[in-house]
Amino acid sequence: MTRAPTIEVHVTPQYLREQLLREASVGLTGPRKWVSPKWFYDDVGSALFEKITELPEYYPTRREREILLARAGEIARLSGAEHLVELGSGSSQKTRILLDAFEDLGCLTCFTPLDVNRSVVEHSVADLADEYPELELHAVVGDFTVHIDRLPRRGRRTVAFLGGTIGNLVPAQRREFFASLAEASVPGDTLLLGTDLVKDVSRLLRAYDDSAGVTAAFNLNVLDVLSRELEADFRREDFAHKVLFDRTNEWIEMRLRCLRDHTVHLGALGRDISFAEGEEILTEISAKFRPESVREELTTAGFELIMWATDPQQDFAVSLAVRR
Repeated sequence: MTRAPTIEVHVTPQYLREQLLREASVGLTGPRKWVSPKWFYDDVGSALFEKITELPEYYPTRREREILLARAGEIARLSGAEHLVELGSGSSQKTRILLDAFEDLGCLTCFTPLDVNRSVVEHSVADLADEYPELELHAVVGDFTVHIDRLPRRGRRTVAFLGGTIGNLVPAQRREFFASLAEASVPGDTLLLGTDLVKDVSRLLRAYDDSAGVTAAFNLNVLDVLSRELEADFRREDFAHKVLFDRTNEWIEMRLRCLRDHTVHLGALGRDISFAEGEEILTEISAKFRPESVREELTTAGFELIMWATDPQQDFAVSLAVRR
């Protein structure tokens, strides 16, 4: 008999609106404008991102999948987890590789996907309930930068943070994230981390500026989110998708570049914001890593690296670290 999934909700539409209002009052009103990449993932943005993962230029999803297919059994054995958690789970497609490996080992009893988009979570656990009828599914609608301490505990736990999403955080934010995760963990818990590696810049740029324009549509969709949630009048045709690589910080930056002088009214904030032609809104960074930097950041937070795996091209890495 299929077990009914349970869903724990920490992020409501009102919560998200209040958070966006706070961020917009700072990020859109200063001399260097920015918005958090978390606002990409409304229903439209989530669907566009799934398309991005299938693009020929976007290698991270394929490479990470290759690694998981090759090493999932080893990951399950080394972790010995009874409870698998996935942060920013989305549709949990790659997670099925892990679920199968853990189930083959016979130790897994519970899976917790965490995502900020409630409809994505609901669809994901409904599908998983049919595929894994004996597994307890306890989902969390939450923000992985805020709700780490709300993750349930069902025995020894592995937290999977895949897709290179850790690269969306600047170093200070990563330190805070790893520290929070370590504090919420007990000795023996493990972290399974996906990190995109430093490589040829031209390949990196193509991965974030595909020929079909899907990533551009994904980036521009955040303007629709801002208009809807902030009662604003952003227009897509006033902005263009731009990508660059910061060689000093070794990260990709996605930006929206203003194409003409104009003013945007933010009804929810009761103010107008002027944009000059050529002015940009930073919408995402995506840091690329070197093996030694990953080890150092994990060690500083109290994790010990026990597995490091890359694809044959060494494009991407999946690491397993244990809380000491």
